[in-house]
Amino acid sequence: MRHLLALAAVGALAFASATSAAEPAANPYDPLVTFGPLTLPDPPNAYRSGDGAPGPAYWQNQADYQIKASLDAATKTLSGEEVITYTNNSPDVLDVLWLQLDQNIYRKDARSAAVGGGFRRTAFTDGDVLDAVEVEQGGRFVAAPYLVSDTRLQVRLPAEMRHGGKTRLRIRWHYTVPGVFGGRTAWTATKNGDVFDIAQWYPRMEVYDDLRGWDTLPYLGQEFYLEYGTFDYAVTVPADMIVAGSGELMNPAEALTPLERARLAQARASDKTVMIRTADEVVATPPAAATKTWRFHMDRTRDVSFAASRAFVWDAAGANLPDGKTALAQSVYPAENGGDGAWGRSTEYLKFAVEEFSRRWYPYPWPNAINVGGPVGGMEYPALLFDSMNDKGKNLFYLTVHEIGHTYFPMVVGTDERRWQWMDEGLNTFIDTYESDAFQNGVYGPKRDAEFAPGPGAPADQIAALIADPAAPPIMVRADVMPARYGHPISYFKTAYGLVLLREDILGPDRFDPAFRKFIRDWAYKHPTPSDFFRAMASEGGEDLDWFWRGWFFEQWPLDMAITNVGYEGGDPAKGAKIDVANLGQLVAPATLRVVFADGASRDIRMPAETWIQSGAQTVALDSTQPIKSAVLDPDHRLPARDRTKMSWTAP
Repeated sequence: MRHLLALAAVGALAFASATSAAEPAANPYDPLVTFGPLTLPDPPNAYRSGDGAPGPAYWQNQADYQIKASLDAATKTLSGEEVITYTNNSPDVLDVLWLQLDQNIYRKDARSAAVGGGFRRTAFTDGDVLDAVEVEQGGRFVAAPYLVSDTRLQVRLPAEMRHGGKTRLRIRWHYTVPGVFGGRTAWTATKNGDVFDIAQWYPRMEVYDDLRGWDTLPYLGQEFYLEYGTFDYAVTVPADMIVAGSGELMNPAEALTPLERARLAQARASDKTVMIRTADEVVATPPAAATKTWRFHMDRTRDVSFAASRAFVWDAAGANLPDGKTALAQSVYPAENGGDGAWGRSTEYLKFAVEEFSRRWYPYPWPNAINVGGPVGGMEYPALLFDSMNDKGKNLFYLTVHEIGHTYFPMVVGTDERRWQWMDEGLNTFIDTYESDAFQNGVYGPKRDAEFAPGPGAPADQIAALIADPAAPPIMVRADVMPARYGHPISYFKTAYGLVLLREDILGPDRFDPAFRKFIRDWAYKHPTPSDFFRAMASEGGEDLDWFWRGWFFEQWPLDMAITNVGYEGGDPAKGAKIDVANLGQLVAPATLRVVFADGASRDIRMPAETWIQSGAQTVALDSTQPIKSAVLDPDHRLPARDRTKMSWTAP
């Protein structure tokens, strides 16, 4: 570790004539704004504590699902029946239930079609067709009054639900699976058969929470806010198809051949990838007129999804988790997309990511992790990833690591993606930067420089350019409001880069890592807000971070630092030196001032954020005896500085 010297208080300097530099008249920096009290949007109360943890009265409703679905591969129709057992743990009385009908986004009259600036759909479906909506009453299901509003379904209850009450809702539905225009759920043809990526496929409960009651934002293309529960679901498909589903396969004796079961058992104990279904076996499998049902179970999850195809090659390997536990990393993909340069390494990447995330942050919670190569490129669901079958090499590694990283945000830590894109995408991009650094000594790193960067140049310079863009919004805006062109640069990249600074430059790993792990543990299978995250990191990290949250998340302020003068006490280098520095932008950050002396020696002076707590100009005094050869602020190029030319000085 470099030797860092704290900035000395000006009043304690041993130089009789040394004084703070006069405040430049043109300096726009105002410390009262940067360091003023920050009122977070959600105040602490009995449900959410001041330390960022769930409060003593925190509650959360529960939704358990039993689903039976059938895929007609010829007509591309998915039909299903589900029974939802909904438990009201809130202190409130409920007279209606609200559900999400995500397939309605593909209707011509969908509300999302009116959203400007994004993708304009040219192909459509009829969306969710509801065949029956029923509520259990007196031990039997009876028709329930309901209302469909765009991508939402309201069901009116025959009797009010009080605290601790349960109700059972039964819905029969069907819809046409969209083609590749579906984006997050789709089907496509391949050489050996169609591949179906099935997601957002059943009516799902909206969240009822302590902040808004029913949180019923329409589905405009952003992601999800879902309730936790237990899922038992069965999928009936043509008998020649392989189904990869969230959770654990409960009927392997019916769904798999004896050879496939034996190979899976071998894979569980193997660190090397084992083929479960080979390319030759795909080609040799005759088309089937019969059907087969695959049954899955998953606990403590907010969602499930699946993929189905007769074209799938299937491989797997064991993943080693903390405390001697294991999981099974698996990949399914068309045979023509295999090979060491492409999907043949998917399970290797997935196994690495599951093990590394588990070691660093929180143990992987489910028995399986599956990467699907199909028509959907880069989308996450619990224990199941959809990545493009055409991905390969570095891009496949990045996407695999990023999508399985979503296990933590928002699958375990149940953030509201509809409102706060950065809480899942930004936190996840942050954690997967370190996986890219760690894999095979960084062969695919550094992630900071790659996938979600907003432009050319070093990461700090990319962020500086992003901050300087007058049209770029702050991180803390509702996801639907974020302009499409800024979604990745702001929500992913700026958030992640800010957290890297928080970890490595502000708190340090020894304080950041335990605080971040505690946040994950505290909010596992719960619903934190941005305010909870900000409080958790400040409280456990032991630092008042209001200035950082305000400047990085709530504002788009520039970081503009300068060295304004270098001089010597009494004009004599032997008596010590003085370096005048200024902060000219409203954003502040800890910085290093590196001074190189004429004899080649150097010294790093650490300037904390509080350097600027009273003034935008300071004098750094050095008890040196040598002339100064050069001085530079942020010599390691870590900060997103507006103009680096002002941050260095070289002796004439």
